[in-house]
Amino acid sequence: MITPRGRLTAQAPLAPLVWFKTGGAAQWLFEPADGDDLTTFLAALDPSVPVMALGLGSNLIVRDGGVPGVVVRLGKKLAMAELLDGTTMRCGGGASGILVSSTARDAGIGGLEFLRSIPGTVGGFVRMNGGAYGREVKDVLVDCEVVLRSGQRKTLSLPDLHYSYRHSGLPEDAVVIAATLRGHRDTPAAIQAEMDRIAAAREASQPLRTRTGGSTFKNPPGQKAWELVDAAGCRGLTLGGAQVSDKHTNFLINTGEATSTEIEALGELVRERVRATAGVDLEWEIKRVGKA
Repeated sequence: MITPRGRLTAQAPLAPLVWFKTGGAAQWLFEPADGDDLTTFLAALDPSVPVMALGLGSNLIVRDGGVPGVVVRLGKKLAMAELLDGTTMRCGGGASGILVSSTARDAGIGGLEFLRSIPGTVGGFVRMNGGAYGREVKDVLVDCEVVLRSGQRKTLSLPDLHYSYRHSGLPEDAVVIAATLRGHRDTPAAIQAEMDRIAAAREASQPLRTRTGGSTFKNPPGQKAWELVDAAGCRGLTLGGAQVSDKHTNFLINTGEATSTEIEALGELVRERVRATAGVDLEWEIKRVGKA
């Protein structure tokens, strides 16, 4: 393993970096200095070593046994949001949805307000076609720049990503380091009003002030996951320190002392009950990584 310019930490605890505040350590945590540093590092890394990108850790269960290989976390150099023209922005893979939407607002670029409600980074929501309040990343993405596991740097256009609901065709070990997003001209006041509406709706309906992972299950076609979970009698259901939220039943929460094993097991119990009551096989939206 070469010595990179960024920070490389062995056996780095991941629980402080994820919203659930649970889980084991990364065998290696790499915070590259910039895109070139990441490219060089991955090109020299033994191809058998697995690589995973970590954003804000909002939509993630890190299992208690930790994550083998290298976990890549993008730092400040890859967390920018810059204007290209009156409707287009270039954003680093580590930039938060709040930073992107706020920068767009200040520049009078509308259409990106929904990113305010996605608790993650550009890299994460480009990978999973993140969306909320009637819009998805596929509606605003022009292209993205990725570093493949081989160290090859590549620009992919929207069609290259083969987007579907909460899914892209990106290789699992590819790291999104930048994306070009396009909106439309609007007034900062109108954009702020829409951002305020979204923020109020989230506050009213979601358990934002808890240790949670965001939406747990994908909505099945024509149905809402939370309604299926509620109908299966799972509101408030607990397993150890894990609980199905009373406020929004598609959210799991860590009440204080939960393990990742308990959170994941509670999710599987919910899936079993929904399958038994509604005949629907809920798909996980939260990514689960590492060893149990």
